[in-house]
Amino acid sequence: MQTTDRQPETHAWRRGLEPKIGLSGKLLLLTIPLILIAEILIYVPSIANYRLNRLNDRLAAANTAALVLDASPSGRVPDSLAKQILDSIEARAVAIKMGQQRRLLASSDLPTKVDHVVDMRHVTPWGAILDSFVVMLESGNPAIRVIGPAEGNAEFIEVVIDAAPLRNAMYRFSSNLLLVSLTITSLTTALIYLALHFLFVRPMRRLTANMVNFRRDPESPASIVVPGPRGDEIGLAERELSDMQRDLVSMLHQKSRLAALGLAVSKINHDLRNLLASSQLLSDQLSSVPDPRVQRFAPKLVRSLERAIAFCQSTLSYGRAQEAAPDRRSILIEPLVNDVRETAGLADEAAITWVSAIERGLTIDADPDQLFRVLLNLVRNAAQALESLPRGDANPLQIRITGRREGSVTVLEVSDTGPGVPQKARDHLFEAFHGSVRAGGSGLGLAIAAELVRAHGGEINLVEGTIGATFRISIPDRPVDLHSLRNERARA
Repeated sequence: MQTTDRQPETHAWRRGLEPKIGLSGKLLLLTIPLILIAEILIYVPSIANYRLNRLNDRLAAANTAALVLDASPSGRVPDSLAKQILDSIEARAVAIKMGQQRRLLASSDLPTKVDHVVDMRHVTPWGAILDSFVVMLESGNPAIRVIGPAEGNAEFIEVVIDAAPLRNAMYRFSSNLLLVSLTITSLTTALIYLALHFLFVRPMRRLTANMVNFRRDPESPASIVVPGPRGDEIGLAERELSDMQRDLVSMLHQKSRLAALGLAVSKINHDLRNLLASSQLLSDQLSSVPDPRVQRFAPKLVRSLERAIAFCQSTLSYGRAQEAAPDRRSILIEPLVNDVRETAGLADEAAITWVSAIERGLTIDADPDQLFRVLLNLVRNAAQALESLPRGDANPLQIRITGRREGSVTVLEVSDTGPGVPQKARDHLFEAFHGSVRAGGSGLGLAIAAELVRAHGGEINLVEGTIGATFRISIPDRPVDLHSLRNERARA
């Protein structure tokens, strides 16, 4: 009930984190200020350059008018002609400086004062931009004195013009420029927006929708994303997401299978433990039978039943995923190997030859019951591999167990002359339900053996380059606390 109560809170929390503006909306909101910035970057230098061109045009017209006025025979022209010339160049006065003398060539309605002076010979970019906006933001019709280079021997030429016509021309230019640039920029932005939307936003929406659907049903293979043929980062993300989802689906299926198997094993162990307990009571009665053969096998039968009951008891708890910690002590290996042989049913008259090459008196620091299970699983796998060979095979059927000491490490090897381990099984050899060599096997034997060996701090590996299959077990001795050992000896 606790999980059910929290689920609505979790969904409400997720709904609170959902984006109010999607990627498309954010992309559109991002393009608007970019358009404005682009317009400003285009407009500011353009309007300044337009103003300078207009002033240069006035100076060029003034230079032409100066040649006409200076060419008159008397040096003066009628006022009507002078006014006509000034109107044609949109100026109020034209003057020229030659040497130390400044000469007014023509004038008409001269203003009482000049509000601005623009020297075209010394113009800076920032100054041109600032003066352009000053002209556009002013009101009225102030007078502007423009100075520029003159033709011939003159030092410079001056022309006085009105600001209002220049301002009106700049406004017309601004409106035309803004209209054209907005059209071009809007079309370009729309194309860029559509390209980004189809190239990035839509694939991201597809991935996001797939993640949401996969979260709702993570065990369904239909919710796995199908990667596209793209070779860029989004294509790589699709492929990696697909691989991750496949691994997760496989893992969840395996977890479900393990959970079902654990429940089934718990039920079986519950009943099996009761049956084994009854068998143990019957086996105890065999010890009183005077038959020598019965007296020989009765203790081993009792011991086997005790191991089976202990194992059933240890796995009876549902959901238990780990083995009990090993109860390590120093034990002889050879008697344990003989028990494994008899339990596996490999007697002297069996079709499979048993070879034991254990160093005399070899001991190991391990839990005897857990080491027995490890060796029994390996021996049974070897026997099953040999039994699967064709009857007419000339190779001898043999299982060999060797044991030796390498410093503080005890090394045991279980080998057979069977067909070996196929490459497909080697990739997941010590994983449950993956490392099975034969058809119908579960692969639990090797997984259990590996878990028990690792609990001892040891290693189990498949030895390459041998006939059949050879598994090597290496279990190191526990480190000795010298201080505790000295105290024990002192007390003794």
